[in-house]
Amino acid sequence: MSRTMVFLLTMLAMLAFAGNSLLCRLALKHTGIDPASFTTVRIVSGALTLWLISQTHGRRATGNGNWPSALALFAYAAGFSYAYAGLSAGVGALLLFGAVQATMIGYGLRVGERLLARQWLGLLCAFAGLTGLLLPGLSAPPLLGSALMLGAGAAWGVYSLRGKGAGDPTRVSGGNFLRASALAIVLSLVTVPWSSVNKDGLGYALASGALTSGVGYAIWYTALRGLKATSAATVQLSVPVLAALGGIVFLGEAITTRLLLASAAILGGIALVMVSKKPALPGSNS
Repeated sequence: MSRTMVFLLTMLAMLAFAGNSLLCRLALKHTGIDPASFTTVRIVSGALTLWLISQTHGRRATGNGNWPSALALFAYAAGFSYAYAGLSAGVGALLLFGAVQATMIGYGLRVGERLLARQWLGLLCAFAGLTGLLLPGLSAPPLLGSALMLGAGAAWGVYSLRGKGAGDPTRVSGGNFLRASALAIVLSLVTVPWSSVNKDGLGYALASGALTSGVGYAIWYTALRGLKATSAATVQLSVPVLAALGGIVFLGEAITTRLLLASAAILGGIALVMVSKKPALPGSNS
């Protein structure tokens, strides 16, 4: 793919990710649907959408997904839904993608990447911002919701890393969504006593599954082919900003001073890690 195509696909994926936060928060705050039902409808409709898209790829397309990736996908989707029962769109997206980037950076360190002193400073800055956001206070987000969203972000980071080079992105995503659907249905069966579904909530869940998840993930998996792990983490810095803006415009959410300061520290710190790369050694392929 050309760089222009990679850029366009990446931006579309970022808009889809931000849209997921807005749709989930809108459904759980303004309709009667419960998190488990939202998760199940989202994953099942995403699986159906990806299957339909994959039919246009012809027989040469390869890849069917796998259970480890499906488990990571389910953990992300379930944690995401339950977290947004109490978090605003902007705070949730900030925690989610902070955890995504931390996971991907951690993977880079594990496989041998080395950081400069200013990159370590960036990590400390991001950690300080996260700590400041979660410290007890009137404007602190709920601790349980924050923990769930951080776990969801770690799961999405694993899912993204596993998806790179796994075969045809649409078929792989479809296979993972199909497997995750079974896990989501089990979750819904277990939580039947607390289940609640209405027309508006169902509509938001379907939109999240078919559009911002199914189509969005297929686009993201395709874009990942042209992105390095560090670049994939960097571009996701835009999602919390897009989600926060969407929350203000569409959900009437307020932006607190704590959130602004934490966002600057977390996003700025991680951006410093991402852009401060060591010069390539002579003869290296990096």
